[in-house]
Amino acid sequence: MKEIMAIVRMNMINKTKQALSDAGIPSFMARECLGRGKGMVDFSVLKGAEKGYEEAIAQLGQTQRLIPKRWLTIVVPDKLVKKTVDTIIATNKTGKAGDGKIFVLPVSEAYRVRTGESGDRVLDEV
Repeated sequence: MKEIMAIVRMNMINKTKQALSDAGIPSFMARECLGRGKGMVDFSVLKGAEKGYEEAIAQLGQTQRLIPKRWLTIVVPDKLVKKTVDTIIATNKTGKAGDGKIFVLPVSEAYRVRTGESGDRVLDEV
Protein backbone atom coordinates (compact mmCIF):
# COMPACT_ATOMS: atom_id res chain seq x y z
CA MET A 1 0.00 0.00 0.00
CA LYS A 2 1.08 3.56 -0.63
CA GLU A 3 0.47 7.02 0.79
CA ILE A 4 -0.13 9.66 -1.83
CA MET A 5 0.51 13.23 -0.69
CA ALA A 6 -0.75 15.87 -3.09
CA ILE A 7 -0.41 19.63 -2.76
CA VAL A 8 -3.03 21.45 -4.88
CA ARG A 9 -4.48 24.92 -5.29
CA MET A 10 -7.12 25.94 -2.75
CA ASN A 11 -9.67 26.59 -5.49
CA MET A 12 -9.22 23.06 -6.92
CA ILE A 13 -10.09 21.06 -3.81
CA ASN A 14 -13.79 20.56 -4.62
CA LYS A 15 -13.05 19.44 -8.19
CA THR A 16 -10.34 17.10 -6.92
CA LYS A 17 -12.63 15.66 -4.23
CA GLN A 18 -15.35 14.99 -6.82
CA ALA A 19 -12.91 13.49 -9.34
CA LEU A 20 -11.45 11.13 -6.73
CA SER A 21 -14.93 10.07 -5.66
CA ASP A 22 -15.95 9.50 -9.29
CA ALA A 23 -12.81 7.36 -9.73
CA GLY A 24 -13.84 5.20 -6.78
CA ILE A 25 -11.40 6.72 -4.30
CA PRO A 26 -13.69 8.45 -1.79
CA SER A 27 -11.49 8.30 1.33
CA PHE A 28 -8.80 10.88 1.96
CA MET A 29 -7.72 13.59 4.36
CA ALA A 30 -7.30 17.26 3.47
CA ARG A 31 -5.77 20.09 5.40
CA GLU A 32 -4.80 23.65 4.75
CA CYS A 33 -1.13 24.41 4.41
CA LEU A 34 1.15 27.22 3.32
CA GLY A 35 3.99 26.94 0.86
CA ARG A 36 5.47 27.83 -2.46
CA GLY A 37 7.50 26.21 -5.17
CA LYS A 38 10.33 27.68 -7.22
CA GLY A 39 8.10 30.53 -8.35
CA MET A 40 7.24 33.50 -6.19
CA VAL A 41 3.83 35.04 -5.53
CA ASP A 42 2.65 38.65 -5.86
CA PHE A 43 0.06 39.16 -3.14
CA SER A 44 -1.57 42.03 -5.03
CA VAL A 45 -2.91 39.37 -7.43
CA LEU A 46 -3.33 36.51 -4.92
CA LYS A 47 -6.94 37.28 -3.99
CA GLY A 48 -8.07 36.85 -7.58
CA ALA A 49 -6.03 33.68 -7.92
CA GLU A 50 -7.60 32.23 -4.75
CA LYS A 51 -11.02 32.86 -6.30
CA GLY A 52 -9.93 30.85 -9.34
CA TYR A 53 -9.54 33.63 -11.90
CA GLU A 54 -7.17 32.22 -14.52
CA GLU A 55 -5.83 35.65 -15.50
CA ALA A 56 -4.89 36.36 -11.86
CA ILE A 57 -3.22 32.96 -11.57
CA ALA A 58 -1.24 33.66 -14.74
CA GLN A 59 -0.10 37.06 -13.42
CA LEU A 60 1.27 35.83 -10.11
CA GLY A 61 4.67 37.45 -9.96
CA GLN A 62 7.59 37.29 -7.57
CA THR A 63 7.59 37.56 -3.79
CA GLN A 64 8.90 35.41 -0.96
CA ARG A 65 5.63 34.94 0.93
CA LEU A 66 3.92 31.59 1.37
CA ILE A 67 0.58 31.01 -0.28
CA PRO A 68 -2.35 28.88 0.94
CA LYS A 69 -2.66 25.41 -0.56
CA ARG A 70 -4.49 22.17 0.21
CA TRP A 71 -2.56 19.09 1.27
CA LEU A 72 -4.31 15.80 0.47
CA THR A 73 -3.28 12.50 2.02
CA ILE A 74 -4.65 9.34 0.44
CA VAL A 75 -3.65 5.78 1.36
CA VAL A 76 -4.47 3.23 -1.34
CA PRO A 77 -3.57 -0.36 -2.26
CA ASP A 78 -0.66 -0.56 -4.72
CA LYS A 79 -3.03 -1.35 -7.60
CA LEU A 80 -4.80 2.05 -7.19
CA VAL A 81 -1.71 4.28 -7.10
CA LYS A 82 -1.61 5.04 -10.83
CA LYS A 83 -5.37 5.66 -11.02
CA THR A 84 -5.21 8.02 -8.03
CA VAL A 85 -2.19 9.95 -9.31
CA ASP A 86 -3.63 10.19 -12.83
CA THR A 87 -6.94 11.51 -11.45
CA ILE A 88 -5.21 14.20 -9.39
CA ILE A 89 -3.05 15.29 -12.33
CA ALA A 90 -5.95 15.36 -14.79
CA THR A 91 -8.04 17.46 -12.41
CA ASN A 92 -5.37 19.96 -11.38
CA LYS A 93 -3.20 20.41 -14.46
CA THR A 94 -3.53 23.88 -15.98
CA GLY A 95 -0.04 24.03 -17.44
CA LYS A 96 0.84 27.00 -15.25
CA ALA A 97 3.24 27.24 -12.33
CA GLY A 98 1.58 26.36 -9.04
CA ASP A 99 -0.49 23.40 -10.24
CA GLY A 100 0.92 21.35 -7.36
CA LYS A 101 3.07 18.38 -6.47
CA ILE A 102 2.40 14.70 -5.77
CA PHE A 103 4.56 12.43 -3.62
CA VAL A 104 4.11 8.65 -3.31
CA LEU A 105 5.45 6.97 -0.18
CA PRO A 106 5.41 3.37 1.06
CA VAL A 107 3.09 2.44 3.94
CA SER A 108 4.13 -0.63 5.90
CA GLU A 109 0.83 -1.27 7.69
CA ALA A 110 -2.67 0.09 8.27
CA TYR A 111 -5.24 -0.74 10.96
CA ARG A 112 -8.97 -0.12 11.31
CA VAL A 113 -9.47 1.09 14.88
CA ARG A 114 -13.11 -0.07 15.11
CA THR A 115 -12.40 -3.74 14.30
CA GLY A 116 -8.64 -4.16 14.70
CA GLU A 117 -8.35 -5.40 11.10
CA SER A 118 -5.08 -4.73 9.34
CA GLY A 119 -3.53 -4.65 5.89
CA ASP A 120 -5.10 -3.79 2.54
CA ARG A 121 -8.59 -4.85 3.64
CA VAL A 122 -8.90 -1.65 5.73
CA LEU A 123 -8.52 0.44 2.56
CA ASP A 124 -11.14 1.29 -0.06
CA GLU A 125 -11.17 -1.24 -2.89
CA VAL A 126 -12.33 -0.56 -6.41
